[in-house]
Amino acid sequence: MKFINYNPKPTAVAKWARWTAPWAHRNAKLNNFFRRPQRAMDLPPLHLKRNEQRRLTAGHLWVYSNEVDTARTPLTGFLPGQTVCIEAADGRVLGSGYVNPHSLICARLVSRDPAHVLGRSLLVHRLNVALALRQRLYEAPYYRLVYGEADALPGLVVDRYGDVLVVQLTTAGMERVRDEVVAALEKVLRPSAILLKNDAGVRALEGLPAYVEAALGEVPEQAIVMEGPGRFQVSLSGGQKTGWFYDQRPNRLRLGAYAKGMRMLDLFSYVGAWGVHAALAGAAEVRCVDASAQAVDLVLGNAERNGVAGQVSALQGDAFEVLTGLRAERERFDVVVLDPPAFVPRKKNLKEGLQAYRRLNQMAMQVMSRDAILVSASCSYHLRREDLVGVLNAASRHVDRSLQVLEQGHQGPDHPVHPAIPETEYLKAYFCRVLR
Repeated sequence: MKFINYNPKPTAVAKWARWTAPWAHRNAKLNNFFRRPQRAMDLPPLHLKRNEQRRLTAGHLWVYSNEVDTARTPLTGFLPGQTVCIEAADGRVLGSGYVNPHSLICARLVSRDPAHVLGRSLLVHRLNVALALRQRLYEAPYYRLVYGEADALPGLVVDRYGDVLVVQLTTAGMERVRDEVVAALEKVLRPSAILLKNDAGVRALEGLPAYVEAALGEVPEQAIVMEGPGRFQVSLSGGQKTGWFYDQRPNRLRLGAYAKGMRMLDLFSYVGAWGVHAALAGAAEVRCVDASAQAVDLVLGNAERNGVAGQVSALQGDAFEVLTGLRAERERFDVVVLDPPAFVPRKKNLKEGLQAYRRLNQMAMQVMSRDAILVSASCSYHLRREDLVGVLNAASRHVDRSLQVLEQGHQGPDHPVHPAIPETEYLKAYFCRVLR
């Protein structure tokens, strides 16, 4: 049999494909380039001065305006919230972040991996990491889901109330990716509603306006929080901060060991979390005091909701004025809880803040029984633990009382502390025995 080598001439189509193959390969490479995720090296650089990268390499996430080499990268050349590549003086890439030329903290590092920058993908990943911790710690979905820098999402706070989320965007960088934040939360949690509670004073430092609005669904005016054995109704849009203070949860639950059978005074009570928990633990009588009429109404409603209305009363008034009146009436309490707002909001307020804490604790000790328990807390970052102990000691000596520190309280684990960022640790609470 004779085999014939058949090799026909190529068709016009085949010739065209062979001729365009190198260009097709090159076009595919270009298409892949434009489709690939943005990297830190693709962003505008923010150069630091020599040796000013030390805080970042030690683990912190903040860059101050005086640490930037403004000769190479003038801050005025950036838009508030713009994403940048943060570089050391020698050009070494430290990571990506965002910048605000109008703020003292002019940049925040978001990712040390040059392959990842702030966007929906990174937000989803960080949210999943944060969620994994909270689901390990809490059976019910009531907690702080995101705590800013400590959860590697600087400028973002998210509190969870079941299927409703309350979000705070405190920096220009997070405000710029607001839609991506909402989309990431939708993807990770499938909430029924998201409230943007952006009325915190810190936004003014970033040049941002204050507003409160729904970003998803129909946000209820009030929500229920489940904490230990208690159920509490809180106001979301009209309440303080995000509506509830999850940070004090472990301290409130610990109070029960000291409250059984006791007469208790809860100052700055807000919606009655401390007082209702004490009543649930068996306190004989609890008197709650808050300056807000709305908070007082919620205290009474929460007491009834938890079946302790007969043990809990509420009074609207200024804490200092109420303490003056109680002393004049010779009232005495076995347990007093002091959980005031921050008396030292800024470092410059430390002197007057210390005076306020001392006066408050001193007045509280004057309405305590012979052998009583004082729970004294501070959410002022600029007030150190040793300063609060010093305040307690000075107050006790002034009223001729002996003081024993029994326990120290901290913020809950849904407010994790970043070891390189001392600003993430702010809450202090002392359980003290006060003796005549």
